[in-house]
Amino acid sequence: MSRTITVGLDGSPESRAAAEWAAREAAQRRLPVKLLHVREPAPEPIAQAPQLGVETQQDWGEEIPRESAEGVGLRHPGVEVTSEHLSGHPGKVLGDAARDAELLVLGSRGLGGIGGFLMGSVGLAVVARAERPVVLVRAGEQAADEHERDPAGIPSAATRYRPVVLGIDTDHLEASVIDFAFDAAARRGTALRAVHGWHLPSWFVYGRGAGDVYRHDQVVRSQATALTDALRLWRDKYPSVEVVEMSHSGSAAALLIDASRQASLVVVGRRIRRSPFGTHIGSVTHAVLHHAAAPVVVVPHD
Repeated sequence: MSRTITVGLDGSPESRAAAEWAAREAAQRRLPVKLLHVREPAPEPIAQAPQLGVETQQDWGEEIPRESAEGVGLRHPGVEVTSEHLSGHPGKVLGDAARDAELLVLGSRGLGGIGGFLMGSVGLAVVARAERPVVLVRAGEQAADEHERDPAGIPSAATRYRPVVLGIDTDHLEASVIDFAFDAAARRGTALRAVHGWHLPSWFVYGRGAGDVYRHDQVVRSQATALTDALRLWRDKYPSVEVVEMSHSGSAAALLIDASRQASLVVVGRRIRRSPFGTHIGSVTHAVLHHAAAPVVVVPHD
């Protein structure tokens, strides 16, 4: 049975943007889209109130995905679109839905005062627990935003896709994350920008290497070589994908956020932690989720 691209839908502008992104991605992958609306049950006294009765809430909840599915289907006639309405805690229901999805797509709250995403508690909870890729799409995201501007400088969805940006740690290579990024670039017919941020080793900063230009250049070359070596297998697997290697000293999160401004998609990883305790979203991924200027895919890995 083929997987679906599932969208968490609540009728908000950000979830509508997520649905549109999902439909465009589904057309590329030749997969169906499922719009999933989750209603969290109201406390008993409120639920029994005449103005918020059970039947009224149910009718309203079912109307959102049904009408949205009709609209998405009309705008993307080649994509099969279905809808479903469930009751329960949104984080848990969406997390469970991700298990059977090719991708789970969620909306962000849009741009904050310093730019980028404003992640809600539900989105963070789903990202932290999902064992399938989760895509975060900001409010207002348009198809043209993923493409280069036309020769006149006007946004257009008919031009080439902007590059796919991949965050990569050469010390901890994760094949599923790298493969997802290369596959996304190949589907879009665009380049892949592999971003590797690193810091000078402590022996250089505090030891004899401080101020030594030759030793500094050695470190730079070593890090660049490590990135080239890390990508060699995927260059062979995806020969049509142009690869731009970006190995720089500095914060990996800052480098990815900067690269996202000219990207169609940003791909980062998250280690699956089955313990209920501890951090479930790494600091780099967390920062990218909050501040990236393009849709972000979080690919879980062991």
